[in-house]
Order: sequence, then structure tokens, then C-alpha cells
Amino acid sequence: MNLAWLVLAAVAVWALIRLGRHSERRGRAQWRVAATLFSAVMLGAGVLLAFRGSWLPAVGLIGAGLWLTVASRQRVVAPRSEAMSEAEARSLLGVAAAATPQEINAAWKRLMGRAHPDQGGTEGLASRLNAARDRLLKR
Repeated sequence: MNLAWLVLAAVAVWALIRLGRHSERRGRAQWRVAATLFSAVMLGAGVLLAFRGSWLPAVGLIGAGLWLTVASRQRVVAPRSEAMSEAEARSLLGVAAAATPQEINAAWKRLMGRAHPDQGGTEGLASRLNAARDRLLKR
């Protein structure tokens, strides 16, 4: 039974780590919190049932918990249908109307350093920055 408590503690730590990583809109963040807690409970209950020998309900609960975990982590990105205007691109990068290509690239690098998904930013903002740079450099 001590192993079961150890597994439940590991699931609780995992849930706390996942809760600390969400940075979405308000409604989506609440969905992720609820899904994380519910999937942690389902995984813990599945592990306890497996230790007690009830394999069929255990497999069902673990499978449902894993599915909920994966489903709550998928991002929905709405495609932008309209092209970015030059004024919007300049305001996004924070450059003047007479900015040189070197200034545009410098502003893009500075902003991308913070907005890149590997640095804690989002894919949507990084793609908008890329589109703004491409629009201003006429690529």
C-alpha cells in the first residue's frame, strides 16, 4: 500500500507542475486546470484499482485519464484570413515608417528573443512577428 501512496504523491506533483505551465486565455486556462485535476484523480484511481487487482476498470480509468491529459494540452490556433497591413506590422515590431532593414531585423530579433515558444512565448505571437518582419522586408 505504501507504493500506492507514492504513486498518488507523484501524480499530485505532476499535476502541480502542469498547473504552473498554463499561460492561455482565461477560459482555456480554467479548462486546463479542471482537466489536470480530473485526469490526476482518474490516473490515481486507476493505479489504486490496478493494485487491488481490478484490471478492467483500472485500464479504463488510466486510458481515460491519459486521453484527458492529451486533449487538454492541444492548442487550437485560428488561422488569420486577412493579410497584415504595413501599419500593423510596424506597430507590432515597434519601428518607425522610415526604418531600415537592419532596424527591422534588430527589432524582430529583440522581440523574438522573448516571444519564441522555446523562451516561454507562444507560437501565435512568434508567427505574427515573423509575418510582420516579412511584410516590412517585402518577402
